[in-house]
Amino acid sequence: MLPEHAPFSPDQRRAVDLALAGLDASQRFWLAGFLSAAPVSAAAPISAPASSLKLTVLYGSESGNSEKLADLSAKEAKKKGFQATVKNMSDISPADLAKVENLLVIVSTWGDGEPPESATSFYKEFMNGSAVHLPAVRFSVCALGDTAYEKFCQIGKDVDARLEALGATRIAPRQDCDVEYEQPHAEWLAAALKSFGPAAPAAAVVAAPAATHVAEEYGKKNPFPSELLEKVLLNGKGTTKETWHYELSLEGSGLTYDAGDALAVVPVNAPDIVEGILKAAKLSGSESVEVKGVGQKILADALREDLDITALSRAVLTKLQAISGSDKLAALLADDAKDQLKDYQWGRWIADAITDFASGGVGAAELVTIFRKLPPRLYSIASSPLAHPGEVHLTIASVRYQAHGQPKKGVASTYLADLVAKGGKVPVYTHQNKNFRLPASSDTPVIMVGPGTGVAPFRAFVEQRGATGKPGKNWLFFGDQHYTYDFLYQTEWQDHLKEGNLTKLDVAFSRDQPEKVYVQHRMLDRAKELYGWLQEGAHFYVCGDASRMASDVHEALISVVEKEGGFSREVAEAYVEDLKKSKRYQRDVY
Repeated sequence: MLPEHAPFSPDQRRAVDLALAGLDASQRFWLAGFLSAAPVSAAAPISAPASSLKLTVLYGSESGNSEKLADLSAKEAKKKGFQATVKNMSDISPADLAKVENLLVIVSTWGDGEPPESATSFYKEFMNGSAVHLPAVRFSVCALGDTAYEKFCQIGKDVDARLEALGATRIAPRQDCDVEYEQPHAEWLAAALKSFGPAAPAAAVVAAPAATHVAEEYGKKNPFPSELLEKVLLNGKGTTKETWHYELSLEGSGLTYDAGDALAVVPVNAPDIVEGILKAAKLSGSESVEVKGVGQKILADALREDLDITALSRAVLTKLQAISGSDKLAALLADDAKDQLKDYQWGRWIADAITDFASGGVGAAELVTIFRKLPPRLYSIASSPLAHPGEVHLTIASVRYQAHGQPKKGVASTYLADLVAKGGKVPVYTHQNKNFRLPASSDTPVIMVGPGTGVAPFRAFVEQRGATGKPGKNWLFFGDQHYTYDFLYQTEWQDHLKEGNLTKLDVAFSRDQPEKVYVQHRMLDRAKELYGWLQEGAHFYVCGDASRMASDVHEALISVVEKEGGFSREVAEAYVEDLKKSKRYQRDVY
Protein backbone atom coordinates (compact mmCIF):
# COMPACT_ATOMS: atom_id res chain seq x y z
CA MET A 1 0.00 0.00 0.00
CA LEU A 2 1.29 3.46 -0.87
CA PRO A 3 1.50 5.83 2.13
CA GLU A 4 -0.83 8.83 2.21
CA HIS A 5 2.10 11.27 1.95
CA ALA A 6 3.17 9.75 -1.42
CA PRO A 7 3.08 12.41 -4.22
CA PHE A 8 -0.07 11.00 -5.84
CA SER A 9 -3.76 11.87 -5.74
CA PRO A 10 -6.12 9.39 -3.95
CA ASP A 11 -7.27 7.99 -7.33
CA GLN A 12 -3.66 7.57 -8.46
CA ARG A 13 -2.71 5.79 -5.21
CA ARG A 14 -5.59 3.35 -5.65
CA ALA A 15 -4.56 2.68 -9.29
CA VAL A 16 -0.92 2.03 -8.32
CA ASP A 17 -1.93 -0.22 -5.39
CA LEU A 18 -4.18 -2.22 -7.71
CA ALA A 19 -1.41 -2.61 -10.30
CA LEU A 20 1.19 -3.69 -7.72
CA ALA A 21 -1.14 -6.18 -6.04
CA GLY A 22 -0.86 -8.64 -8.91
CA LEU A 23 2.96 -8.63 -9.12
CA ASP A 24 5.30 -11.15 -7.49
CA ALA A 25 8.58 -10.20 -5.77
CA SER A 26 10.76 -10.63 -8.87
CA GLN A 27 8.40 -8.51 -10.98
CA ARG A 28 8.38 -5.73 -8.37
CA PHE A 29 12.18 -5.83 -8.21
CA TRP A 30 12.45 -5.48 -12.02
CA LEU A 31 9.92 -2.62 -12.07
CA ALA A 32 11.81 -0.75 -9.34
CA GLY A 33 15.02 -0.97 -11.36
CA PHE A 34 13.27 0.15 -14.53
CA LEU A 35 11.73 3.21 -12.83
CA SER A 36 15.01 4.19 -11.20
CA ALA A 37 16.71 4.18 -14.62
CA ALA A 38 13.96 6.13 -16.42
CA PRO A 39 14.93 9.76 -17.18
CA VAL A 40 13.09 12.32 -15.09
CA SER A 41 13.04 16.03 -15.82
CA ALA A 42 15.16 18.01 -13.37
CA ALA A 43 12.31 20.46 -13.14
CA ALA A 44 9.71 17.79 -12.28
CA PRO A 45 7.71 18.87 -9.24
CA ILE A 46 7.54 16.87 -6.04
CA SER A 47 3.87 17.67 -5.63
CA ALA A 48 1.13 17.76 -8.24
CA PRO A 49 1.58 20.72 -10.64
CA ALA A 50 -0.54 23.80 -10.36
CA SER A 51 -2.91 24.69 -13.19
CA SER A 52 -0.96 25.83 -16.25
CA LEU A 53 -1.48 29.20 -17.90
CA LYS A 54 -4.18 29.34 -20.56
CA LEU A 55 -2.99 30.72 -23.89
CA THR A 56 -4.96 31.60 -27.03
CA VAL A 57 -3.12 31.62 -30.36
CA LEU A 58 -5.19 33.68 -32.81
CA TYR A 59 -4.34 33.64 -36.50
CA GLY A 60 -5.42 35.20 -39.79
CA SER A 61 -4.08 33.38 -42.84
CA GLU A 62 -4.35 33.78 -46.62
CA SER A 63 -2.07 31.06 -47.99
CA GLY A 64 -1.72 28.94 -44.84
CA ASN A 65 1.58 30.25 -43.44
CA SER A 66 0.05 31.99 -40.41
CA GLU A 67 -2.10 28.96 -39.67
CA LYS A 68 0.94 26.70 -39.81
CA LEU A 69 2.86 28.99 -37.46
CA ALA A 70 -0.14 29.17 -35.10
CA ASP A 71 -0.24 25.38 -34.84
CA LEU A 72 3.52 25.29 -34.28
CA SER A 73 3.28 28.00 -31.62
CA ALA A 74 0.60 26.10 -29.73
CA LYS A 75 2.63 22.91 -29.90
CA GLU A 76 5.71 24.64 -28.50
CA ALA A 77 3.64 26.35 -25.80
CA LYS A 78 2.18 23.02 -24.69
CA LYS A 79 5.69 21.63 -24.33
CA LYS A 80 6.33 24.41 -21.83
CA GLY A 81 3.18 23.63 -19.87
CA PHE A 82 0.71 26.12 -21.37
CA GLN A 83 -2.89 25.16 -22.06
CA ALA A 84 -2.79 26.45 -25.63
CA THR A 85 -5.78 26.82 -27.94
CA VAL A 86 -5.63 27.84 -31.61
CA LYS A 87 -8.35 30.10 -33.03
CA ASN A 88 -8.98 31.30 -36.58
CA MET A 89 -10.07 34.95 -36.86
CA SER A 90 -12.97 33.69 -38.95
CA ASP A 91 -14.28 31.73 -35.95
CA ILE A 92 -14.09 34.42 -33.27
CA SER A 93 -15.51 37.89 -32.61
CA PRO A 94 -13.64 40.82 -31.04
CA ALA A 95 -15.91 40.55 -28.01
CA ASP A 96 -14.56 37.05 -27.36
CA LEU A 97 -11.12 38.54 -26.68
CA ALA A 98 -12.40 39.97 -23.40
CA LYS A 99 -12.42 36.40 -22.06
CA VAL A 100 -8.76 35.87 -22.98
CA GLU A 101 -5.90 36.56 -20.58
CA ASN A 102 -2.86 35.51 -22.62
CA LEU A 103 -2.93 36.08 -26.37
CA LEU A 104 -0.56 35.44 -29.25
CA VAL A 105 -1.61 36.86 -32.63
CA ILE A 106 -0.11 35.64 -35.90
CA VAL A 107 -1.55 37.43 -38.92
CA SER A 108 -0.48 37.95 -42.50
CA THR A 109 -0.92 40.97 -44.75
CA TRP A 110 -2.25 40.15 -48.17
CA GLY A 111 -1.38 42.30 -51.18
CA ASP A 112 -0.82 45.95 -50.40
CA GLY A 113 -2.18 46.26 -46.89
CA GLU A 114 -5.26 44.00 -46.97
CA PRO A 115 -6.31 41.45 -44.33
CA PRO A 116 -6.49 37.76 -45.25
CA GLU A 117 -9.76 36.78 -46.89
CA SER A 118 -10.94 34.68 -43.94
CA ALA A 119 -10.02 37.40 -41.44
CA THR A 120 -11.71 40.36 -43.18
CA SER A 121 -14.87 40.42 -41.05
CA PHE A 122 -12.97 40.13 -37.77
CA TYR A 123 -10.48 42.80 -38.83
CA LYS A 124 -13.13 45.32 -39.90
CA GLU A 125 -15.14 44.89 -36.71
CA PHE A 126 -12.05 44.92 -34.51
CA MET A 127 -10.57 48.05 -36.10
CA ASN A 128 -13.72 50.08 -36.68
CA GLY A 129 -16.72 48.89 -34.75
CA SER A 130 -15.45 47.18 -31.66
CA ALA A 131 -16.02 48.89 -28.32
CA VAL A 132 -14.64 46.00 -26.29
CA HIS A 133 -12.16 46.84 -23.51
CA LEU A 134 -9.28 44.46 -22.92
CA PRO A 135 -7.43 45.55 -19.76
CA ALA A 136 -6.89 41.95 -18.61
CA VAL A 137 -5.34 40.77 -21.89
CA ARG A 138 -1.58 40.27 -22.20
CA PHE A 139 -0.50 39.92 -25.81
CA SER A 140 2.19 39.82 -28.47
CA VAL A 141 1.87 39.96 -32.27
CA CYS A 142 3.82 38.24 -35.03
CA ALA A 143 3.13 39.91 -38.39
CA LEU A 144 3.78 38.18 -41.72
CA GLY A 145 4.31 40.19 -44.88
CA ASP A 146 6.42 40.87 -47.94
CA THR A 147 8.85 43.80 -48.18
CA ALA A 148 8.11 43.97 -51.92
CA TYR A 149 4.89 45.76 -50.91
CA GLU A 150 4.75 49.28 -49.51
CA LYS A 151 2.42 48.39 -46.63
CA PHE A 152 4.68 45.69 -45.25
CA CYS A 153 3.04 43.75 -42.38
CA GLN A 154 0.33 46.42 -42.17
CA ILE A 155 -2.39 44.18 -40.73
CA GLY A 156 -0.13 42.95 -37.94
CA LYS A 157 0.84 46.54 -37.17
CA ASP A 158 -2.83 47.55 -37.08
CA VAL A 159 -3.87 44.72 -34.78
CA ASP A 160 -0.92 45.34 -32.47
CA ALA A 161 -1.77 49.04 -32.12
CA ARG A 162 -5.49 48.36 -31.72
CA LEU A 163 -4.96 45.84 -28.91
CA GLU A 164 -2.91 48.41 -27.02
CA ALA A 165 -5.56 51.11 -27.65
CA LEU A 166 -8.22 48.82 -26.17
CA GLY A 167 -6.23 48.51 -22.94
CA ALA A 168 -4.36 45.26 -23.51
CA THR A 169 -0.76 44.95 -22.30
CA ARG A 170 2.00 44.13 -24.79
CA ILE A 171 4.33 41.66 -23.08
CA ALA A 172 6.78 41.26 -25.99
CA PRO A 173 7.51 43.48 -29.00
CA ARG A 174 5.78 42.84 -32.32
CA GLN A 175 7.83 40.79 -34.78
CA ASP A 176 7.57 41.76 -38.47
CA CYS A 177 8.52 38.86 -40.78
CA ASP A 178 9.40 38.94 -44.47
CA VAL A 179 8.87 35.91 -46.72
CA GLU A 180 11.57 34.00 -44.82
CA TYR A 181 9.64 33.92 -41.57
CA GLU A 182 10.74 30.75 -39.76
CA GLN A 183 13.68 32.11 -37.74
CA PRO A 184 12.09 35.46 -36.78
CA HIS A 185 8.96 33.63 -35.68
CA ALA A 186 10.94 31.18 -33.55
CA GLU A 187 12.79 34.03 -31.82
CA TRP A 188 9.55 35.95 -31.24
CA LEU A 189 7.76 32.89 -29.84
CA ALA A 190 10.56 32.09 -27.39
CA ALA A 191 10.59 35.68 -26.10
CA ALA A 192 6.79 35.90 -25.86
CA LEU A 193 6.35 32.62 -23.98
CA LYS A 194 9.07 33.63 -21.55
CA SER A 195 7.40 37.01 -20.99
CA PHE A 196 4.08 35.41 -20.07
CA GLY A 197 5.79 33.96 -17.00
CA PRO A 198 6.25 30.36 -15.89
CA ALA A 199 3.58 27.89 -16.86
CA ALA A 200 3.17 24.57 -15.07
CA PRO A 201 6.04 22.18 -15.90
CA ALA A 202 5.22 19.88 -18.76
CA ALA A 203 5.18 16.18 -18.03
CA ALA A 204 8.48 14.38 -18.43
CA VAL A 205 8.67 12.40 -21.65
CA VAL A 206 10.80 9.32 -22.13
CA ALA A 207 12.65 9.76 -25.41
CA ALA A 208 12.07 7.09 -28.02
CA PRO A 209 15.13 5.27 -29.39
CA ALA A 210 16.68 7.11 -32.31
CA ALA A 211 15.83 5.65 -35.70
CA THR A 212 18.72 3.94 -37.39
CA HIS A 213 17.74 5.35 -40.78
CA VAL A 214 15.64 8.38 -41.71
CA ALA A 215 14.44 8.76 -45.30
CA GLU A 216 15.15 12.09 -46.94
CA GLU A 217 12.25 14.45 -46.33
CA TYR A 218 11.37 17.01 -48.98
CA GLY A 219 9.69 20.33 -48.24
CA LYS A 220 10.37 24.04 -47.99
CA LYS A 221 13.79 23.57 -46.40
CA ASN A 222 14.70 20.82 -48.84
CA PRO A 223 12.85 21.22 -52.18
CA PHE A 224 12.40 18.16 -54.35
CA PRO A 225 14.28 18.15 -57.71
CA SER A 226 11.24 17.41 -59.86
CA GLU A 227 11.62 16.29 -63.47
CA LEU A 228 9.76 18.39 -66.02
CA LEU A 229 7.78 15.72 -67.88
CA GLU A 230 5.95 17.95 -70.34
CA LYS A 231 5.47 21.59 -71.34
CA VAL A 232 2.78 22.67 -73.80
CA LEU A 233 2.00 26.15 -75.07
CA LEU A 234 -1.75 26.55 -74.61
CA ASN A 235 -2.32 29.69 -76.74
CA GLY A 236 -2.74 29.57 -80.51
CA LYS A 237 -0.85 31.54 -83.12
CA GLY A 238 -1.87 35.18 -83.31
CA THR A 239 -2.35 35.67 -79.58
CA THR A 240 -0.57 38.29 -77.49
CA LYS A 241 -0.39 35.84 -74.59
CA GLU A 242 2.03 33.08 -73.61
CA THR A 243 0.42 30.51 -71.32
CA TRP A 244 2.13 27.20 -70.62
CA HIS A 245 0.91 23.89 -69.25
CA TYR A 246 3.65 22.16 -67.22
CA GLU A 247 3.68 18.58 -65.96
CA LEU A 248 6.14 17.73 -63.19
CA SER A 249 6.98 14.43 -61.54
CA LEU A 250 6.56 13.81 -57.80
CA GLU A 251 7.68 10.18 -57.98
CA GLY A 252 9.88 9.32 -55.01
CA SER A 253 9.37 12.69 -53.32
CA GLY A 254 6.90 11.70 -50.63
CA LEU A 255 5.11 14.98 -51.40
CA THR A 256 1.31 14.92 -51.50
CA TYR A 257 -1.38 17.46 -52.29
CA ASP A 258 -5.14 17.94 -52.56
CA ALA A 259 -7.12 19.74 -55.22
CA GLY A 260 -6.95 23.42 -54.26
CA ASP A 261 -3.35 23.33 -52.99
CA ALA A 262 -0.39 25.15 -54.50
CA LEU A 263 3.04 24.15 -55.73
CA ALA A 264 6.04 26.24 -54.71
CA VAL A 265 8.62 26.64 -57.46
CA VAL A 266 12.13 27.70 -56.43
CA PRO A 267 13.49 29.62 -59.43
CA VAL A 268 16.86 31.02 -60.39
CA ASN A 269 17.50 34.42 -61.95
CA ALA A 270 18.07 34.55 -65.68
CA PRO A 271 21.63 35.25 -66.98
CA ASP A 272 20.64 38.61 -68.50
CA ILE A 273 19.19 39.79 -65.18
CA VAL A 274 22.38 38.81 -63.35
CA GLU A 275 24.46 40.56 -66.00
CA GLY A 276 22.33 43.70 -65.57
CA ILE A 277 23.12 43.86 -61.86
CA LEU A 278 26.85 43.29 -62.40
CA LYS A 279 26.98 45.97 -65.10
CA ALA A 280 25.14 48.51 -62.95
CA ALA A 281 27.36 47.79 -59.91
CA LYS A 282 30.52 47.76 -62.07
CA LEU A 283 31.58 44.30 -60.90
CA SER A 284 32.90 41.24 -62.72
CA GLY A 285 30.90 38.60 -60.84
CA SER A 286 34.01 36.63 -59.90
CA GLU A 287 34.25 38.29 -56.48
CA SER A 288 33.82 36.12 -53.38
CA VAL A 289 31.02 37.25 -51.05
CA GLU A 290 29.39 36.14 -47.79
CA VAL A 291 25.71 35.36 -48.28
CA LYS A 292 23.55 35.27 -45.14
CA GLY A 293 22.40 31.74 -44.39
CA VAL A 294 24.51 30.32 -47.22
CA GLY A 295 28.17 31.18 -46.60
CA GLN A 296 30.94 32.07 -49.03
CA LYS A 297 30.01 32.08 -52.72
CA ILE A 298 31.12 33.52 -56.02
CA LEU A 299 29.07 36.69 -56.56
CA ALA A 300 27.62 35.70 -59.94
CA ASP A 301 26.41 32.36 -58.49
CA ALA A 302 24.88 34.07 -55.47
CA LEU A 303 23.05 36.56 -57.69
CA ARG A 304 21.72 33.73 -59.82
CA GLU A 305 20.74 31.22 -57.15
CA ASP A 306 20.19 32.90 -53.80
CA LEU A 307 19.13 36.53 -54.01
CA ASP A 308 16.08 38.51 -55.12
CA ILE A 309 17.80 40.90 -57.53
CA THR A 310 14.73 42.40 -59.24
CA ALA A 311 12.00 43.48 -56.78
CA LEU A 312 12.50 47.20 -56.13
CA SER A 313 11.01 47.79 -52.68
CA ARG A 314 11.36 50.69 -50.27
CA ALA A 315 13.52 48.46 -48.07
CA VAL A 316 15.95 47.86 -50.95
CA LEU A 317 16.08 51.57 -51.83
CA THR A 318 16.69 52.49 -48.21
CA LYS A 319 19.70 50.17 -48.06
CA LEU A 320 20.98 51.51 -51.39
CA GLN A 321 20.69 55.08 -50.15
CA ALA A 322 22.73 54.24 -47.06
CA ILE A 323 25.46 52.81 -49.29
CA SER A 324 25.41 55.45 -52.02
CA GLY A 325 24.66 58.53 -49.90
CA SER A 326 22.48 59.82 -52.75
CA ASP A 327 20.60 63.00 -51.82
CA LYS A 328 18.28 62.45 -54.75
CA LEU A 329 17.31 59.01 -53.46
CA ALA A 330 16.94 60.35 -49.92
CA ALA A 331 14.43 62.90 -51.21
CA LEU A 332 12.52 60.16 -53.03
CA LEU A 333 12.29 58.15 -49.80
CA ALA A 334 10.93 61.08 -47.77
CA ASP A 335 7.51 60.64 -46.19
CA ASP A 336 6.00 63.40 -48.35
CA ALA A 337 7.20 61.76 -51.59
CA LYS A 338 5.24 58.50 -51.46
CA ASP A 339 3.48 59.08 -54.77
CA GLN A 340 6.75 59.95 -56.52
CA LEU A 341 8.37 56.83 -55.05
CA LYS A 342 5.53 54.62 -56.28
CA ASP A 343 5.82 56.15 -59.77
CA TYR A 344 9.56 55.52 -59.79
CA GLN A 345 9.24 51.91 -58.66
CA TRP A 346 6.76 50.92 -61.37
CA GLY A 347 8.46 48.91 -64.10
CA ARG A 348 11.96 49.32 -62.68
CA TRP A 349 14.34 46.73 -61.26
CA ILE A 350 17.12 47.04 -58.70
CA ALA A 351 19.70 47.36 -61.48
CA ASP A 352 17.89 50.49 -62.69
CA ALA A 353 18.09 52.04 -59.23
CA ILE A 354 21.80 51.26 -58.89
CA THR A 355 22.40 52.94 -62.24
CA ASP A 356 20.33 55.98 -61.24
CA PHE A 357 21.58 56.51 -57.68
CA ALA A 358 24.98 54.78 -57.42
CA SER A 359 26.60 55.66 -60.74
CA GLY A 360 30.06 55.00 -59.32
CA GLY A 361 29.18 51.36 -58.67
CA VAL A 362 28.74 49.30 -55.51
CA GLY A 363 31.27 47.01 -53.82
CA ALA A 364 30.54 43.29 -53.91
CA ALA A 365 30.25 42.90 -50.12
CA GLU A 366 27.90 45.88 -49.90
CA LEU A 367 25.89 44.78 -52.91
CA VAL A 368 24.73 41.48 -51.41
CA THR A 369 23.42 43.26 -48.30
CA ILE A 370 20.87 45.10 -50.45
CA PHE A 371 18.99 41.97 -51.46
CA ARG A 372 16.70 39.63 -49.59
CA LYS A 373 16.62 35.89 -50.22
CA LEU A 374 15.11 34.84 -53.54
CA PRO A 375 11.59 33.71 -52.58
CA PRO A 376 9.78 30.71 -54.06
CA ARG A 377 6.68 31.34 -56.17
CA LEU A 378 3.38 29.66 -55.33
CA TYR A 379 1.21 28.47 -58.23
CA SER A 380 -2.27 26.97 -57.99
CA ILE A 381 -2.08 23.29 -58.86
CA ALA A 382 -3.97 22.41 -62.05
CA SER A 383 -4.32 18.67 -61.52
CA SER A 384 -6.02 16.12 -59.30
CA PRO A 385 -3.76 13.55 -57.60
CA LEU A 386 -6.45 10.96 -58.35
CA ALA A 387 -6.39 11.70 -62.08
CA HIS A 388 -2.59 12.08 -62.32
CA PRO A 389 -0.90 9.99 -59.61
CA GLY A 390 2.76 10.86 -59.10
CA GLU A 391 2.41 14.11 -61.05
CA VAL A 392 1.54 17.75 -60.48
CA HIS A 393 0.43 20.15 -63.25
CA LEU A 394 0.68 23.93 -63.48
CA THR A 395 -0.88 26.59 -65.73
CA ILE A 396 1.42 29.61 -65.90
CA ALA A 397 1.41 32.74 -68.04
CA SER A 398 4.92 33.96 -68.86
CA VAL A 399 5.21 37.58 -67.74
CA ARG A 400 6.93 39.77 -70.35
CA TYR A 401 6.49 43.50 -70.89
CA GLN A 402 8.21 46.75 -71.83
CA ALA A 403 8.88 49.48 -69.27
CA HIS A 404 10.94 52.65 -69.63
CA GLY A 405 12.17 51.45 -72.98
CA GLN A 406 13.52 48.20 -71.58
CA PRO A 407 12.21 44.60 -71.79
CA LYS A 408 11.12 43.18 -68.44
CA LYS A 409 9.97 39.74 -67.36
CA GLY A 410 8.76 37.68 -64.44
CA VAL A 411 11.49 35.73 -62.68
CA ALA A 412 9.75 32.39 -62.06
CA SER A 413 7.35 32.31 -65.02
CA THR A 414 10.15 32.83 -67.56
CA TYR A 415 12.51 30.56 -65.61
CA LEU A 416 10.20 27.67 -66.43
CA ALA A 417 9.53 28.85 -69.98
CA ASP A 418 13.09 29.76 -70.99
CA LEU A 419 15.56 27.95 -68.75
CA VAL A 420 14.05 24.50 -68.08
CA ALA A 421 13.77 22.03 -70.94
CA LYS A 422 11.72 18.85 -70.92
CA GLY A 423 13.61 16.37 -68.72
CA GLY A 424 15.20 19.17 -66.69
CA LYS A 425 14.90 19.47 -62.91
CA VAL A 426 12.82 22.06 -61.03
CA PRO A 427 13.10 22.46 -57.22
CA VAL A 428 9.55 22.28 -55.81
CA TYR A 429 7.49 21.53 -52.73
CA THR A 430 3.75 21.37 -52.12
CA HIS A 431 1.90 24.01 -50.10
CA GLN A 432 -1.45 23.37 -48.42
CA ASN A 433 -4.30 25.82 -48.94
CA LYS A 434 -6.97 24.81 -46.44
CA ASN A 435 -9.00 27.87 -47.38
CA PHE A 436 -9.65 26.59 -50.91
CA ARG A 437 -11.23 23.17 -50.69
CA LEU A 438 -13.99 21.24 -52.44
CA PRO A 439 -17.12 20.48 -50.37
CA ALA A 440 -16.94 17.38 -48.23
CA SER A 441 -19.89 15.87 -50.10
CA SER A 442 -19.47 15.12 -53.79
CA ASP A 443 -23.21 15.78 -54.23
CA THR A 444 -22.87 19.48 -53.33
CA PRO A 445 -23.16 21.77 -56.38
CA VAL A 446 -20.05 23.80 -57.23
CA ILE A 447 -19.77 27.12 -59.11
CA MET A 448 -16.27 28.09 -60.30
CA VAL A 449 -15.16 31.46 -61.72
CA GLY A 450 -11.66 31.35 -63.19
CA PRO A 451 -10.62 33.57 -66.11
CA GLY A 452 -7.17 33.14 -67.66
CA THR A 453 -4.74 31.14 -65.55
CA GLY A 454 -7.28 31.39 -62.72
CA VAL A 455 -8.85 28.32 -64.29
CA ALA A 456 -5.96 26.16 -63.00
CA PRO A 457 -7.43 24.94 -59.69
CA PHE A 458 -10.79 24.32 -61.37
CA ARG A 459 -9.18 21.90 -63.78
CA ALA A 460 -8.08 20.10 -60.59
CA PHE A 461 -11.57 20.39 -59.05
CA VAL A 462 -13.37 18.94 -62.07
CA GLU A 463 -10.82 16.13 -62.40
CA GLN A 464 -11.12 15.35 -58.68
CA ARG A 465 -14.91 15.26 -58.72
CA GLY A 466 -14.89 13.14 -61.88
CA ALA A 467 -12.38 10.68 -60.46
CA THR A 468 -14.50 10.07 -57.37
CA GLY A 469 -17.44 9.01 -59.56
CA LYS A 470 -20.92 10.52 -60.04
CA PRO A 471 -20.02 14.09 -59.07
CA GLY A 472 -22.59 16.70 -58.13
CA LYS A 473 -23.35 19.60 -60.46
CA ASN A 474 -20.30 21.61 -61.57
CA TRP A 475 -20.54 24.99 -63.32
CA LEU A 476 -17.51 26.80 -64.74
CA PHE A 477 -17.26 30.44 -65.82
CA PHE A 478 -14.12 30.95 -67.93
CA GLY A 479 -12.88 34.07 -69.68
CA ASP A 480 -9.93 35.32 -71.71
CA GLN A 481 -9.26 37.57 -74.70
CA HIS A 482 -10.00 35.50 -77.82
CA TYR A 483 -11.93 32.27 -78.38
CA THR A 484 -9.65 31.18 -81.22
CA TYR A 485 -6.34 31.72 -79.42
CA ASP A 486 -6.96 31.76 -75.68
CA PHE A 487 -9.53 29.10 -74.79
CA LEU A 488 -7.33 27.25 -72.29
CA TYR A 489 -7.99 23.48 -72.07
CA GLN A 490 -10.88 23.80 -74.54
CA THR A 491 -10.99 20.15 -75.61
CA GLU A 492 -10.72 18.96 -72.02
CA TRP A 493 -13.75 21.03 -70.99
CA GLN A 494 -15.70 19.66 -73.95
CA ASP A 495 -14.81 16.10 -72.91
CA HIS A 496 -15.85 16.81 -69.31
CA LEU A 497 -19.20 18.12 -70.56
CA LYS A 498 -19.77 14.94 -72.59
CA GLU A 499 -18.78 12.72 -69.67
CA GLY A 500 -20.94 14.59 -67.17
CA ASN A 501 -18.08 15.77 -64.98
CA LEU A 502 -18.92 19.36 -65.97
CA THR A 503 -22.59 20.35 -65.96
CA LYS A 504 -22.40 23.88 -67.36
CA LEU A 505 -19.73 25.99 -69.06
CA ASP A 506 -20.12 29.74 -69.66
CA VAL A 507 -17.35 31.63 -71.44
CA ALA A 508 -16.52 35.30 -71.96
CA PHE A 509 -13.95 36.38 -74.55
CA SER A 510 -13.41 40.07 -74.06
CA ARG A 511 -11.84 40.98 -77.42
CA ASP A 512 -14.13 39.06 -79.78
CA GLN A 513 -16.75 41.82 -80.04
CA PRO A 514 -16.79 45.64 -79.90
CA GLU A 515 -17.94 45.72 -76.28
CA LYS A 516 -15.82 44.11 -73.56
CA VAL A 517 -17.45 41.02 -72.04
CA TYR A 518 -16.07 39.48 -68.84
CA VAL A 519 -17.01 36.60 -66.53
CA GLN A 520 -18.98 38.88 -64.20
CA HIS A 521 -21.23 39.82 -67.14
CA ARG A 522 -21.94 36.14 -67.80
CA MET A 523 -22.82 35.73 -64.13
CA LEU A 524 -25.37 38.54 -64.39
CA ASP A 525 -26.76 36.99 -67.60
CA ARG A 526 -27.32 33.73 -65.69
CA ALA A 527 -28.48 35.39 -62.47
CA LYS A 528 -31.67 33.38 -61.94
CA GLU A 529 -30.04 29.99 -62.36
CA LEU A 530 -26.95 31.00 -60.41
CA TYR A 531 -29.08 32.11 -57.46
CA GLY A 532 -31.02 28.84 -57.71
CA TRP A 533 -27.78 26.87 -57.36
CA LEU A 534 -26.84 28.94 -54.29
CA GLN A 535 -30.22 28.19 -52.75
CA GLU A 536 -29.53 24.50 -53.34
CA GLY A 537 -26.38 24.86 -51.22
CA ALA A 538 -23.79 25.40 -53.97
CA HIS A 539 -20.24 26.43 -53.05
CA PHE A 540 -18.89 29.44 -54.96
CA TYR A 541 -15.19 29.71 -55.90
CA VAL A 542 -13.10 32.45 -57.51
CA CYS A 543 -9.49 32.27 -58.66
CA GLY A 544 -7.37 34.84 -60.49
CA ASP A 545 -6.53 38.52 -60.54
CA ALA A 546 -7.32 40.32 -57.30
CA SER A 547 -6.91 43.91 -58.45
CA ARG A 548 -10.04 44.04 -60.62
CA MET A 549 -11.56 40.68 -61.56
CA ALA A 550 -12.15 39.35 -58.05
CA SER A 551 -13.79 42.56 -56.85
CA ASP A 552 -15.95 42.75 -60.02
CA VAL A 553 -17.07 39.15 -59.52
CA HIS A 554 -17.83 39.90 -55.86
CA GLU A 555 -20.01 42.84 -56.85
CA ALA A 556 -21.78 40.72 -59.47
CA LEU A 557 -22.49 38.03 -56.87
CA ILE A 558 -24.07 40.59 -54.54
CA SER A 559 -26.14 41.94 -57.45
CA VAL A 560 -27.35 38.44 -58.32
CA VAL A 561 -28.47 37.80 -54.73
CA GLU A 562 -30.06 41.26 -54.44
CA LYS A 563 -32.04 40.92 -57.68
CA GLU A 564 -33.08 37.28 -57.57
CA GLY A 565 -33.61 37.13 -53.82
CA GLY A 566 -35.61 40.35 -53.77
CA PHE A 567 -33.33 41.72 -51.05
CA SER A 568 -32.00 45.14 -50.20
CA ARG A 569 -28.34 45.80 -50.91
CA GLU A 570 -27.58 45.49 -47.19
CA VAL A 571 -29.31 42.11 -46.88
CA ALA A 572 -27.63 40.84 -50.05
CA GLU A 573 -24.22 41.80 -48.65
CA ALA A 574 -25.04 39.96 -45.42
CA TYR A 575 -26.10 36.90 -47.47
CA VAL A 576 -22.76 36.86 -49.30
CA GLU A 577 -20.89 37.40 -46.03
CA ASP A 578 -22.67 34.39 -44.58
CA LEU A 579 -21.50 32.36 -47.58
CA LYS A 580 -17.94 33.30 -46.64
CA LYS A 581 -18.37 32.47 -42.96
CA SER A 582 -19.81 29.07 -43.79
CA LYS A 583 -16.92 28.47 -46.23
CA ARG A 584 -19.29 28.27 -49.19
CA TYR A 585 -17.57 31.28 -50.82
CA GLN A 586 -13.82 30.78 -51.20
CA ARG A 587 -11.25 32.77 -53.16
CA ASP A 588 -7.71 32.09 -54.32
CA VAL A 589 -6.68 35.47 -55.72
CA TYR A 590 -3.33 37.11 -56.41
